[in-house]
Amino acid sequence: RSGGVLPPVDTTVDRGTADRVVEALGVTPEGFTIHPKLARQLERSQLMWQEEGLVDWALGEALAFGSLLIEGTDVRVAGQDSRRGTFSHRHAVLVDYETGEEYAPLAHLAEGQGRWFIYDSLLSEYAALGFEYGYSVARRDALVVWEAQFGDFVNGAQIVLDQFVVAAEDKWGQESGLTMLLPHGYEGQGPEHSSARMERFLILCAEDNIQVAYPSTAGQLFHVLRRQVKREGRKPLVVLTPKSLLRARSSRSPIETLTSGAFEEVVDDASLTDEAAHSVTRVVLASGKVSHEAQARRDELDAPVAVVRIEQLYPWPGAELLQVLSRYPNATEVVWLQEEPENMGSWSFAHARLRDAVGADLAVSGVSRPESASPATGSFAVHEQEQAALLARAVPAP
Repeated sequence: RSGGVLPPVDTTVDRGTADRVVEALGVTPEGFTIHPKLARQLERSQLMWQEEGLVDWALGEALAFGSLLIEGTDVRVAGQDSRRGTFSHRHAVLVDYETGEEYAPLAHLAEGQGRWFIYDSLLSEYAALGFEYGYSVARRDALVVWEAQFGDFVNGAQIVLDQFVVAAEDKWGQESGLTMLLPHGYEGQGPEHSSARMERFLILCAEDNIQVAYPSTAGQLFHVLRRQVKREGRKPLVVLTPKSLLRARSSRSPIETLTSGAFEEVVDDASLTDEAAHSVTRVVLASGKVSHEAQARRDELDAPVAVVRIEQLYPWPGAELLQVLSRYPNATEVVWLQEEPENMGSWSFAHARLRDAVGADLAVSGVSRPESASPATGSFAVHEQEQAALLARAVPAP
């Protein structure tokens, strides 16, 4: 019953469809007054598209939602702060600065488009996720998204996860395409605002019951969201989403990645030429924000290190990873880098699979924070020291 990584499906959009979505995001009804600060933010997004040819996280997400709506797919998003976005990146519902009137741009894209629902839910993960799970079962043709305010808070819905999301297909043959967006990443915000507890999902992975993705760029997010509808089968999708990376230039994608390509479970180090790849002695495998940080340190030191991004943790992309590793024939070691403590995160899930894949050809080790009862330190200064030590161990000075 295990199919592993499935072949890619066509999740691209044509440039005309993308332009229509971006244009709609910059239009409001006549006489509608946007807050001046927000107006400047929306204008920057339009300029980034038109003049730089780039897509940031918010725009990549909006293009995924908007293109599906134009194609006639209903899109539903719910969470404790989803209309604005916890980190003010989404602004899916605009509010008139003078009158309080509301306007949702993605509801006004085209005649006959899909229906656009986005709600700020009550402060109960258990109730909200339970409802959205049921909605996704009844509406298999829609994209149904539940978003945690911080990924840490998903443990408030643990019963729904254990009894339904990961087990319902095995128990009752009940399929769901529910997508969960769980903000995750170590920025020194403390133990309740750092970890979406990916290890809890990974330990429940079996028989291809769910998908766990950790996209590092806007283009990857775009494709994985559209893939959720375009594939024939329906599997719940866990997406570990960023916080500081939302606005980082390194997470932006060229427009061409939306009009061509597909979601890549493993992303090779594109900054290395084939000649430079032959000089690599260490391959660092990482996901999310820390992969960008590791690459920046590698570039600064000019170290003989490749940084390869693991964008999907389950189904485990073993064959795809081996194909990427074959590009580094002189590498002697593979290092799995994670921000989380050693007893959390993805290392305990990945290390046996990784060792089985590479055999005796490469030494395999992990770099993480030390084992801890708490997901993160409460001190920003300590966090900064820990993060610097992590990166120094993963990418040592040559």
